[in-house]
Amino acid sequence: MEIKFYSLDEILKKHAQYNIIIGERSNGKTYATLLHCLKQYIKDGSQFAVIRRWKEDIRGKRAQTTFNGIVDNGVITELTNGNYDSVYYNSGKWFLCKYDESLKKPICDNNPFAYGFSLTDMEHDKSTSYPNIRNIVFDEFITRTMYIPDEFVTFMNCISTIVRHRNDVKIFMLGNTVNKYCPYFNEFGLSNIQKQKQGTIDLYQYGKTGLKVAVEYCDSLNISKPSDVYFAFNNPKLKMVTSGVWELDIYPHLPVKYNPKDILFTYFIEFDENIVQCEIVSVDENIFTYIHKKTTPIKYDNDFLFTLKASPNYNTFRNIYKPMTKAHQKLLYYFNANKVFYQDNETGEIVRNYLNTCKTL
Repeated sequence: MEIKFYSLDEILKKHAQYNIIIGERSNGKTYATLLHCLKQYIKDGSQFAVIRRWKEDIRGKRAQTTFNGIVDNGVITELTNGNYDSVYYNSGKWFLCKYDESLKKPICDNNPFAYGFSLTDMEHDKSTSYPNIRNIVFDEFITRTMYIPDEFVTFMNCISTIVRHRNDVKIFMLGNTVNKYCPYFNEFGLSNIQKQKQGTIDLYQYGKTGLKVAVEYCDSLNISKPSDVYFAFNNPKLKMVTSGVWELDIYPHLPVKYNPKDILFTYFIEFDENIVQCEIVSVDENIFTYIHKKTTPIKYDNDFLFTLKASPNYNTFRNIYKPMTKAHQKLLYYFNANKVFYQDNETGEIVRNYLNTCKTL
């Protein structure tokens, strides 16, 4: 069966400034987006920006291989009528080039077709102007590990540096389905993204501003790909690789049953508009923290609340890893000693993302 890779055709019909594309690994979303931008450069000279989180991703060998798929398919030769056949990277810029056998070196186009930007290195780019950039590609904007502090604001500053006072720039944000609790979803106000069905595009509009954000949750390539054989282990986390469903870790569930009288202490964690209830439980010789979802507002004024939102309340804290009271220090013990259990894997994901964010504060 022929594999049908991702195409930008449908999302481009939405005419949105921001185009968020999420789906399984290796479904062709990066290839399709880079090729779209490259075609526009060859057509009318419109340059584009490639944004990554870490500067290491747009340096050296990693940067040089960014366009390997397009080069290997011979697309550049075809699009430029043989004038160029490869890509050369130098000092944060990519150039079309063709290797000269007599000179034993690549001969490059006069102008770069793309510039590289990293969010961790944005301070060095603020004073530079990029008037010919018409497309921006932020690849792998979703991560299961660490986002940088105030990343959304840093990303907006990067966009501002490139766009300046223009309104003719289109932004593509590409991500694998590795984390349902990406901070960008909440910052953009993407209220339906966790419920969005594969193969659909949601369009968000923001009052009368004219701003549009299109979100495409890519359909799976097909029922079965030849490469799926490498991921056929009995591990539900690998469904993200083979079908594009959201990746979830496997978290420890409740080890023993308990009654309300067994609860020694109750506290709450709020993250990404989700609230979970945490209970320190003592049953027989077992003592642990059990965390489950809370669907009603918090009513207890004296219980601890951990939230990233600023609050003047004496019992509200941002960072669980920075104890402010003896009671706070005691409950942190359960996390450090791996004595935490969850109602389900979804609850575990909420807490994991909160804890990861705390490590950056």
